[in-house]
Amino acid sequence: MKYFKRNETKKIKIGGLVIGGGSPVAVQSMTNTNTIDVKSTIRQIKKLENLGCEIIRVSLPDMESACKVSEIKKYIKIPLVADIHFDWRIAVEAIKRGIDKIRINPGNIGSKEKVKAVVKEAKAAKIPIRVGVNAGSLKAAHSLKDNLQKAAILAGAAIDNVEILESCGFDDIVVSLKASDIETTVEAYKIFASKRKYPLHLGITESGSLLSGNIKSAAGLGIMLYEGLGDTIRVSLTADPAEEVKSAFMLLRSLNIRNEGIEIISCPTCARTKIDLIKVVSDAEKAVEKIERAGKIIKPLKIALMGCIVNGPGEAKDADFGIAGGKDEGLLFEKGKIIGKVKKEDWVKTIIRFIDKEVKNGSCGIR
Repeated sequence: MKYFKRNETKKIKIGGLVIGGGSPVAVQSMTNTNTIDVKSTIRQIKKLENLGCEIIRVSLPDMESACKVSEIKKYIKIPLVADIHFDWRIAVEAIKRGIDKIRINPGNIGSKEKVKAVVKEAKAAKIPIRVGVNAGSLKAAHSLKDNLQKAAILAGAAIDNVEILESCGFDDIVVSLKASDIETTVEAYKIFASKRKYPLHLGITESGSLLSGNIKSAAGLGIMLYEGLGDTIRVSLTADPAEEVKSAFMLLRSLNIRNEGIEIISCPTCARTKIDLIKVVSDAEKAVEKIERAGKIIKPLKIALMGCIVNGPGEAKDADFGIAGGKDEGLLFEKGKIIGKVKKEDWVKTIIRFIDKEVKNGSCGIR
């Protein structure tokens, strides 16, 4: 059940994907390969596609990179976004090569005339532009210590740059307003959302490593998503982009915004636990990841792995199936009802067998 209302935004088409206007919040990531290395870039994108990534962004630091866009697009299924800084001519070249969306930071792209030149080409190609404003690119915000003042400047800069695009008769616009601290980011998005109805791409920039970045991103993105903000999200991590995609879906699932996929719930363990539940859960997650990489799970499955009967079928009654631990065996349950026993060494195999059964029966489809 949804317990919050989505912010109303304009529908925008990115390649074959529609965002905004009540469309599902889409998961985005970014490659960390050298874009000139087309084979490596395609290989990484296809890996992310298999994990469910719906929009992928590549950095185009030079003209040679921009010239690779058409080749990359031949081998991928999801929309390709060009990340452009400093040189507007790279954006124009990417558009000519068939890019699905342009992301520019007007704070460093140059004069209004250069921005307008990009807009002209995007309008002719019928592709959207993301106005990506970062606090780090705004000199007016550098000396400020008050996060709310920074947020106001960030939102103001986004609106100023949106108005440049609007003055060209262009409104296929997506906006992001990112800072490395949560308060500035959240407040900037709220200010902008109160003034414009363009789709919002959410992220906490420079959030950090796998652990710290996930926590910071979950805190910031969770607040904004709960407020009904956001049409696309990226969990920005100093890590393998695959971790960004997995984390994004976990976050959306935890808020009941996106439900596809396999969710494993487990207890934190205590003195009642007589099985190495930490290893069991880790092994189960690895096995599930292999299944999900084979294709995207359509219907959600919730699996419970519990350390004892106290945290068993009762507390996990909303799980599709699961196992609750004992000393040498666990109780196997389905929809809260005990249906058998499982030896401790067979927990993971049993869970995978149940998943395979769901898939074969068609109640849990993979595409």
